[in-house]
Amino acid sequence: MTKKILTIAVAIFLSNAVISQSGKQNTASYDICIYGATSSGVIAAYTAARCGNSVVLIEPGKMIGGLTTGGLGKTDSGIKEAITGLSLQFYQRVAQKYGSTGEQWTFEPRIALEVMEDFIREGGVNVLMQTQLIGVEKQGAVIRSVRLHDQNTKKKMTIHAKQFLDCTYEGDLLAKAGVSYFIGREDNSVYKETLNGFQLPEYHKQSGYHQFPDGVSPYKIPGDTRSGLLWGISKNKTQASGKGDRKVQAYNFRICLTDSAENRIPITCPEGYDASRYELLIRLIEAQPTMRGINDYFIWSMMPNRKTDINNRGGFSTDMIYMNQNWPEANYKQREKMVKEALSYTKGLLYFMITDPRVPDTLRDFIKNWGYPKDEYEQFGHFTPQLYVREARRMIGEYMMTERNCRGEATVDDGIGFASYGMDSHNCDRIVVNGMVKNEGNVEVGVRKPYAVSYRSITPKQNECTNLLVPVCLSSSHIAYGSIRMEPVFMVLGQSAAMAASMAIKENKPVQQINVPELQRWLQNDPGLEK
Repeated sequence: MTKKILTIAVAIFLSNAVISQSGKQNTASYDICIYGATSSGVIAAYTAARCGNSVVLIEPGKMIGGLTTGGLGKTDSGIKEAITGLSLQFYQRVAQKYGSTGEQWTFEPRIALEVMEDFIREGGVNVLMQTQLIGVEKQGAVIRSVRLHDQNTKKKMTIHAKQFLDCTYEGDLLAKAGVSYFIGREDNSVYKETLNGFQLPEYHKQSGYHQFPDGVSPYKIPGDTRSGLLWGISKNKTQASGKGDRKVQAYNFRICLTDSAENRIPITCPEGYDASRYELLIRLIEAQPTMRGINDYFIWSMMPNRKTDINNRGGFSTDMIYMNQNWPEANYKQREKMVKEALSYTKGLLYFMITDPRVPDTLRDFIKNWGYPKDEYEQFGHFTPQLYVREARRMIGEYMMTERNCRGEATVDDGIGFASYGMDSHNCDRIVVNGMVKNEGNVEVGVRKPYAVSYRSITPKQNECTNLLVPVCLSSSHIAYGSIRMEPVFMVLGQSAAMAASMAIKENKPVQQINVPELQRWLQNDPGLEK
């Protein structure tokens, strides 16, 4: 059985397991319902099952694992010693797949998917794929059920549960449940921060720092304002540093390519290709003539078996800056259209780099040796279906994680995991500043040591909802979320949330009132759920 058929068979089998329980009325009841089969969702579902709960994992898309299986093979781990529990076990299982011991932090998408599927099988988790949230039924502050639409059968269904977890990157369940949230960047004054809101990064000759150098014209005819702006530049104006807004940092795809002649599929012209989208790239190349290496325009990281994890770098790269502003509140059809546009842009960028004669030979000849891997994403045209949704909704919960937590200036006593990556925001906008094109929003500031993530930051306010936990779109300011929003941390918080939900069921209490010290002891004494 091929990997493609195996993956599809697993998804269908698991989906049918739930449907058969539902019967003709298309309803089912579980102890714990988890919406979003991201890495956090998968680990949460496995955890919930190991804790003795009946659990259903619902995924609106076509693949489990989120970014961990979606191309992010170069783990943004921060300080690795801060990664614990089943999150650490994931990287140990990856190492085992490669015949190694310890942990492995770089991996192919197909290997990550195998590990995630192992968690699902071992937990006996019921999974509903391509099943989208329609609505939430609440009684007071308690969620009673969620209404869903199966995109395969076109049937509607209702899932009842005692506890719910929102493990999506977008916070779709928390929004439907009427929980408070924020989208964008808070003003620095809101939480007494220094790195939030409007940020205009400097250009550095050595690395660019994701900025354009001075002198690059934003107009179709250089210097002619009447000719209009080039593609990819907004009409937004410069603001005071730190001023809040509703802007969302850029998304992209983490690209898996291979230079193996036996395994690669050539890069060809994608549907909807428009070479004019990349005119700014040519102007950037011309403005920095000494920068001709592949890592001047991409973060081209090597993965096992001659594959890559490619990320954004410099003033113009894989990030579709400002093009994702409507994503957080968009419906599923609108998001599907946005994904297609992002695919066209990204595949078009690669095609442009190997075909446009203005691209330096050093770049063009290098990229020509690469192609899409035959043994990855077979049911998705050999390209990841997972857009890197770096940030969308963020809950306003019982406790707000801020820059002060990241810097160690504020501490909590109800920590359920640690974050340690630097405070990181990709650019949010591309604007005109003094007649020149400039990117706006990039921040990269390290943290000194791991810091605890509060249990209260994954709980809604008690008057809003008492049986929902949110380990991904947690309660955090924009800049603090830039440090927390890493896949290893999401898995840690997913495990912690599922264990907390189990305690809430056992104690028959709102999630805000469980015995947190007991949860902390449980996490400390049994991080791998061995008992």
